[in-house]
Amino acid sequence: MARTIHFEASNAPEAQAALKAVRERYNDIGPESADVVVALGGDGFMLQTLHAFIGKQKPIYGMNLGSIGFLMNEYRAEGLIERLDAAEEAQIHPLRMTATAHGKTIEALAFNEVSLLRQTRQAAKLRVIVDEKVRIPELICDGAMICTPAGSTAYNLSAHGPILPIDAALLALTPISAFRPRRWRGALLSHRARARFEILEAEKRPVSAVADDYEVRDVTSVDIAEDRSIAMTMLFDAGHSLDERILAEQFVD
Repeated sequence: MARTIHFEASNAPEAQAALKAVRERYNDIGPESADVVVALGGDGFMLQTLHAFIGKQKPIYGMNLGSIGFLMNEYRAEGLIERLDAAEEAQIHPLRMTATAHGKTIEALAFNEVSLLRQTRQAAKLRVIVDEKVRIPELICDGAMICTPAGSTAYNLSAHGPILPIDAALLALTPISAFRPRRWRGALLSHRARARFEILEAEKRPVSAVADDYEVRDVTSVDIAEDRSIAMTMLFDAGHSLDERILAEQFVD
């Protein structure tokens, strides 16, 4: 199957040089007409590309020109059409964050995680509610997050959260440096769960909420749920699917 392509690249010099190289080899027919979008950059740029093409029904194939590249394929200019034809698909759904701040309601989507972070030297105090039931009346911490399976190997893993298989119908709720309850390490939630964080002592202990790279400061409450009405397709080289990468991540030092 011949693929028609549109290329997107980050502003990094390496990505811009690669963009020039691939456009010399392949016809870039633009975002509206292309069968597939090829993103050149790192994981952060892949997230930006996913957000940019929500609702466009375009699969995204990334080539790594960043640091980690967990969501990307190896960069090679040659053989791209063949790689796309043999690529394996992974479908992901974002989280929808609804945050209240300064009397306003702000919504944003996150393919990796929604995180709540303290804004000052003082620890945050959060009330954790899941499916309308208070689960933790007062969580004292640097913050907390809810992540998707695709995002479970990112910030969540750094905060000692669990790695989730890509097809698991689960979300991970992970505290960041929890002080009280001291031994609480988080929870696994159904992907149908509706989580709510209420910020206690919000003026004294201000908290920001971040959905991927979109930040809302001075929040007083944050509601988070998976949005199954939105589905994005990512493409990975044969034998290097996203579920295989997530599985392999659990067997490395």
